[in-house]
Amino acid sequence: KYAENMYYFSELALTLNAPENGTAPTDSRRRPDQRLMENGRWDEANAEKQRLEEKQRISRKRREAEAARATEDGTPYDPYKPLWFERKKDPVTQELAHVYKGGYWESKEKQDWTLCPDIF
Repeated sequence: KYAENMYYFSELALTLNAPENGTAPTDSRRRPDQRLMENGRWDEANAEKQRLEEKQRISRKRREAEAARATEDGTPYDPYKPLWFERKKDPVTQELAHVYKGGYWESKEKQDWTLCPDIF
């Protein structure tokens, strides 16, 4: 019913991005630009998207500078690593894949998101 107003998406497709309480602060459903867009606030959404992209660029440049300094100093540098996944070779396909390493569901149960970076 009223599918024409929802771009003919299925109910599942329409609810995939629905906000959920208790998720990590890095959950993509918390993207402020996306929320603004979904509420029809296009100009604000575009401005917010630009802010987020600039924040990501600054973060990347900082990591690159830290890596360059570590290389120059000869000190070890631990590059960015995902919190909940690790890159491993798939034993069947021999391809690199990101495999869940644990921790998310425990953090969600405790509502302890102290390990999450501030990405928004």
